[in-house]
Amino acid sequence: MTGAILVGGMNSRIGLKKAFLEIGEKRIIDRTVEIYRSIFDEIIIITDTPEDYRYLKLKTYTDLTPHRGSMGGIYTGLFYSKSDYTFFTACDMPFINENVINQIISEAKGDYDIIVPYFKHRLHPLHAVYSMRCMETFKIMVEEQRLKIKDIFLKFRVKRVADIAEIEPPPFFNINTMEDFKQAGKIYSAWLH
Repeated sequence: MTGAILVGGMNSRIGLKKAFLEIGEKRIIDRTVEIYRSIFDEIIIITDTPEDYRYLKLKTYTDLTPHRGSMGGIYTGLFYSKSDYTFFTACDMPFINENVINQIISEAKGDYDIIVPYFKHRLHPLHAVYSMRCMETFKIMVEEQRLKIKDIFLKFRVKRVADIAEIEPPPFFNINTMEDFKQAGKIYSAWLH
């Protein structure tokens, strides 16, 4: 299985590159890559600015269709992935957890096309596995600018992983605003102590 990290996006709400935000003196992207290296043989980064991530010595790709958000990023990741299944996460999730990822990817078998965590009454499509069988539909939806990821769930066999234990720090927490970033710092400090 390939592990893909989505680093695109305008980051307009926070005004900074979220991947480079530091929590516990470590950039989010560096921590994500560290965890990915212990799980995946192939790791790819989807980004509009590949030069920013050269230091990681990983394959980086720019969106095949620019300015299409996460849908465009997933389509691009599937296009370049060498595996039947690709796990995607966004670069603004500072507390991704190796055990949780392993639990999700262990369900990638049989006829399922999408394996997505269902946690606290919410699906988390940016912390999920997508089969290569989804690629053509992503391509069509990206071209038609239908950019809601959950719309694609209606077209495929989806496995919801609902039995994820509640752990600290929370693996699905993501940073959209400066307030979220401050909150992440507090969560991390509380978890350390």
